Amino acid sequence: MDYNYIKAIHIIFVVCWFAALFYIVRLFIYTKEAQSKDEIARPILTNQLLLMQKKLWYIIGWPAMIGSLIFGLWMLFKSPILFSYPWMWLKLIAVGLLTVYHFQCQLIYKQQSNGTFKYTSIKLRLFNELATLFLVAIVFLVIIKSTSGLLWGLLGLIAFAAILFIAVKIYRKQSETKETPQQISDEQKVNEDTSVPPTPPTL
Repeated sequence: MDYNYIKAIHIIFVVCWFAALFYIVRLFIYTKEAQSKDEIARPILTNQLLLMQKKLWYIIGWPAMIGSLIFGLWMLFKSPILFSYPWMWLKLIAVGLLTVYHFQCQLIYKQQSNGTFKYTSIKLRLFNELATLFLVAIVFLVIIKSTSGLLWGLLGLIAFAAILFIAVKIYRKQSETKETPQQISDEQKVNEDTSVPPTPPTL
């Protein structure tokens, strides 16, 4: 097969792989947050989200990862001169770390499928940004073919991740503030409903 065809198919699989990685962690977040719902909504939401996880992960996630690796290695086999470039070795390291990230997602998927929710939604939101780091690193290395370009890209992304972390903290604090008055009102209503009526005065 012509090298350009192999490269095109490789890029298609990579796009699908990143799409699956971005979305699967969002589903992890939604499934975790569904556990705080009431007894009626919780099992319905959890079962639906777990089904979405399964279809996404095994229909898109795993095939896209395998296809990306196969066609990527095929490109290296067709053009071994790529091994002589330092940026290629950095890219291979980034792809290796991305593969580790994929297997960590597999672990979280198995845990949630078994009813274990080990990570908070905040930790999962931050974990979700790791895929963006890998995406920026790989794209900068392939397009710019420069380690300095990669450095500036990563610094910018780290700044973006810090801003996102602060935004998530603010959003969580505001959500807790909005929920607190309603919880107090509900508790007062329960106390009023269950309180003992006053004893009538004796004559």
